[in-house]
Amino acid sequence: MAIRTVGVIGCGLMGSGIAQVSAQAGFRTVVREVSANALEKGMGSIRKFLQGGVDKGKLAAADMDRALANLSGTIDLGALANCDLVIEAATENVGLKRELFSSLDSLCAPTAIFASNTSSLSITELASFTKRPSRVVGLHFFNPVPLMKLVEVVKTLSTDADVLADATSWVLALGKTPVHCGDSTGFVVNRLLIPYMLDAVRVYEQGLASRDDIDNAMKLGCGYPMGPLLLGDYVGLDTTYYISEIMFDEFKEPRFAAPPLLKRMVLAGLHGRKSGRGFYDWSTSPPS
Repeated sequence: MAIRTVGVIGCGLMGSGIAQVSAQAGFRTVVREVSANALEKGMGSIRKFLQGGVDKGKLAAADMDRALANLSGTIDLGALANCDLVIEAATENVGLKRELFSSLDSLCAPTAIFASNTSSLSITELASFTKRPSRVVGLHFFNPVPLMKLVEVVKTLSTDADVLADATSWVLALGKTPVHCGDSTGFVVNRLLIPYMLDAVRVYEQGLASRDDIDNAMKLGCGYPMGPLLLGDYVGLDTTYYISEIMFDEFKEPRFAAPPLLKRMVLAGLHGRKSGRGFYDWSTSPPS
């Protein structure tokens, strides 16, 4: 099935990025938010990002205009009824996702493909909220979506081969690199990344090395673009904690358990970049 029209649920950090790259790739794209204010904020972020590309000479003004012409916003879930592919990028809440997938199942054509951008929840469970589990996949993008090339394409035990192929073709049309994996909590990236980040917090918590020494050691010793503590701040310490909780619940392995310091920082509102403070102070200028 050729994918021509794409729906995106959620116009926050991830949803707006997915909608943007879809529209830039020439697909008619409809992004849905729960309120007019949230929608305008997300659409404003897209326009700002594209205009920044034009200002820096990285994007032609005509290309920006074409992308915006392909993109529309709505607060009506029913506006996604004619989409060939609908990607859910809403809050990581199973109850909310159950409601969304159940509603979409009634709205959209039986041939429509449903996908979730979840980074940690089971795609199989999300598919069970529909009457079309064979047409449900995971499409896990990475932040910031317009710049990050990777998309994890997640296949469940029920996903049709043709659906997987169509979803993969769409990812390639965006200029992204798909990595295929099975439906196991954390998929590939978070399965390997989260324990590494948690271990960095443990090293800091135990006083083995300072914040800067830990981050510099991994940057200079392993060639990583940023250290694990700065990465935690960038991703969101609350998000990291939430993912670790889901993974520990799934696997019951100590390496997925959140260190006490991380839990206390989250409880204290020290979520990293989004809150202004985490392991670093983001209130003045971004850490280097």
